[in-house]
Amino acid sequence: MAAGGRALSLWQQLCAEYEAEQPLCPDIPESKRQSVSLEAGMLQPLCMEQFYSAPAADTVVQQLLPSPEAAPLPEPPDPKTCSPREYLEYYIFPVLLPGLAELLHQAKKEKCFERKRTKFIACDFLTEWLYNHNPKRKDESFTEFFSIPFVNNWLKIHPRRPMPLSLHLSEEEACIIIQSFWRGYRVRCDKEVQELRQWQKQFREEEHISERVEEFWTEQEDKAFIQGGNL
Repeated sequence: MAAGGRALSLWQQLCAEYEAEQPLCPDIPESKRQSVSLEAGMLQPLCMEQFYSAPAADTVVQQLLPSPEAAPLPEPPDPKTCSPREYLEYYIFPVLLPGLAELLHQAKKEKCFERKRTKFIACDFLTEWLYNHNPKRKDESFTEFFSIPFVNNWLKIHPRRPMPLSLHLSEEEACIIIQSFWRGYRVRCDKEVQELRQWQKQFREEEHISERVEEFWTEQEDKAFIQGGNL
């Protein structure tokens, strides 16, 4: 319980457990020891190559998760009465850490570490992975992200904006569109093609081609209506 009688939050309990396990530093005055917290430890610089490396992520997961040949683990604690640390270690991390490792693998395949914008949405992938690897759905078939019931209900109330076409295209499709546009632009820059396009523009304006085309299709629609009435 906190000093004011209020229960500590999960984050505050984790911080308290972390600080209690830290060894005392004789070089730091007693007045400054109390100011050291878990948040300060989290501000230390990280090696981004190790963080984004998929093999490194697998190594971390293998170290944290028990191997099949290891000694049997003790019976899991009661989730309703155990400490926050035990709850995370026994019920959260064994499922979450493999999902994060798969997330890094998929992000690398989608070239998220090479490009500024991609179609890959990490939260969607992790939600789909955790849903399909839920122990309660062990014998059930794979379910795509948009077919998950709670996701489908949420998107009905909060629809997403359509994804830009540029993110749907593959590299080959994008190259074909860019090359086609560039070839067309170079052809239109040719002097003879420019003269032809100018002549076509003048011809359409002088002969009222647009109006004549509209009149033609109006006549065709009237004929079709009359023939349909006679039948």
